[in-house]
Formats: sequence, C-alpha cells, structure tokens
Amino acid sequence: MVLDNCLIIIISSPSGVGKTTITKRLKRKINKSYLSISCTTRSPRKNERNKKDYFFVSKEKFLKYKKQKKFIEKAKEHNNFYGTFKSELKKNYKKSKVVFLDIDWQGARNIRKKIKDNCYSFFLLPPSLSILKKRLIKRHSDNTRLAFSRLLSARKDLKYWDEYDFIYINDKLNTCVNEISKKIKDLIIEKDKRKSFKQIVKKL
Repeated sequence: MVLDNCLIIIISSPSGVGKTTITKRLKRKINKSYLSISCTTRSPRKNERNKKDYFFVSKEKFLKYKKQKKFIEKAKEHNNFYGTFKSELKKNYKKSKVVFLDIDWQGARNIRKKIKDNCYSFFLLPPSLSILKKRLIKRHSDNTRLAFSRLLSARKDLKYWDEYDFIYINDKLNTCVNEISKKIKDLIIEKDKRKSFKQIVKKL
C-alpha cells in the first residue's frame, strides 16, 4: 500500500506505559491528524465507546473479517484479537497529514512490511519496571492477578523496542508528548520537502 499524501505514525508500548493517552494527546497537537480506530474482541472498559475508542465485535465477527481480508494488520494479545481495518487507512489518508496507529509490536511489524514509505514507528518505555508495576496495579486494582499477567506480558513486549525508529521514555507525560510532537512535525516538514523536490526533478 502506497500512502504518499500523509505520514503513518505507529505508537507502541507495553501495557501500562501510556500509548493510548499519548496518542490521543498527539492527535490534538498535530493539525489534520487522525487516530485510526482499531477493531477488538475485548470488552469495553469504563467510559469506552463503540466506534469511537474501538470497534467492539465478537470473536466470530472478527474471524469473519479476517477471512474476508479486511485487516491490514491483526494480532492476538491477552486472549483477545485486535486488528486495523484497511478501510480506516484508505478513507483517511488523503485528507490527513498524519494517521496515527495505536498498536502493539506484532501489528507494527505487519504494518512496516506492507507500508514502506512515509511510515515511522515510535516505542514508549516506562521509566522503570517498578513504576510500571505500580501503574498496572492501580489500573487493575480490582484484579491483582490480571495486573501481574499484564506485567509479565509487558516484560516480553520490551524485547521488541529496537525494531522501532524512535524510542521515548514516558516519565513525565507532557514532556514525552511534546518531544514526540516535535519529532513528528519535523518528519512532516521533511516529507513535504521531498515531495516538492520530486516535482522539481520531474521538470528537469
């Protein structure tokens, strides 16, 4: 898939590091940006809404979509399926400068295989495992077993950090968002320069 008109920005992190919060804040800071809505079989969390935060579907429906090849990437995490609809990218890349993908390392790896140009990946690290543990226990205060299961998965996810283009530590949220935002704006400028150079070269 060739997406010349915009940047595809992948944001990944282990559970509890803050990729969803950071991605939503980046969307507000970057003009003409869009956050791709993923499809999932997991149940909605408190305050999550269908078709706004995720497309929440049954496992049977997800597998039907998979068979119909509607996903550009898909992955299984914590016994739930996740996927990005091809239609989400196709309907938004022409009118957006940036399309954000809030996905895990499996999805990121699949996207990078299919989109070679104008695609950049960012991986978020926690300041420390002890801080990540506290965050997960706080998030899942009603289910300690789930919190430790997520921590175990997070430790595995950390192994894939070096597959990404840019690495940031989410210690102070605002600082992290500002740093990533600046990098993305620089990438937009660079893309626009290359696009103009391409037109100049054509006329030579």
